[in-house]
Amino acid sequence: MLNILLSGCNGKLSRAVIEYCETRRDARIVAGIDPAQGRTPLPFPVFKSAAEVQGVRPDVVLDASLPKVLPALLELTLREKLPLVIATTGYGEGEYAMIDEAAKRIPVFQSGNMSLGILLLKQLAKQAAQVLGEGFDIEIIEAHHNQKVDAPSGTAYILAEAVNEGLAAPRGYVYERQGRREARPGNEIGIHSVRGGTVPGEHTVLFAGFDEVVELTHRAYSKRIFAAGCLAAARWIADKPPGRYGMDDMFSQL
Repeated sequence: MLNILLSGCNGKLSRAVIEYCETRRDARIVAGIDPAQGRTPLPFPVFKSAAEVQGVRPDVVLDASLPKVLPALLELTLREKLPLVIATTGYGEGEYAMIDEAAKRIPVFQSGNMSLGILLLKQLAKQAAQVLGEGFDIEIIEAHHNQKVDAPSGTAYILAEAVNEGLAAPRGYVYERQGRREARPGNEIGIHSVRGGTVPGEHTVLFAGFDEVVELTHRAYSKRIFAAGCLAAARWIADKPPGRYGMDDMFSQL
């Protein structure tokens, strides 16, 4: 049985993780961390911060909270030598540097998207960029619910990086195009965000060429697919040595 400490346990993704764990016999949530400690009754103890965690011994920490929680969470996992799975998005360069430093001492699994379907979309986007090459304009459009605070999504960046890996010459990113009065340059990747309603997540990589368009799209219909990915990552990283890991590493060994 894998014992999990869930950071951000009152969030939407965490709720899906909790529900998914209830259907499993190989994993359980033994405690949670969330500033909104008593907002909703949960079947495990909830601490207001990582600094207050005591009396539990998890096998792995799963974080689905906010970037501001990272320093305290790293302090906890480094002190207790606990593997860490990060499903939070919206980090800046400083936070990524902290994650890289921590990964020298503990195993850290970090991904902007925990879906197997997105992993496949990433691979297809890279291959499409290799095949279509410089003759196509490339746009990435992502849509999420109206409560998502970061834009573009972490997944949009994952896809943009995959496209650039497939191109002979990497392109810069352009966000929206309001106020620009010029023809579209060919050396850019447009990234666009849509927010509304309860959309769990939709990502499209569009290749627009002369008289033809190729679209690669992934649609998430619930957060269950991300919860399943989080649990798979938690089980996979539990016995790994220190290092920085991601979806590509996990699925290359399955």
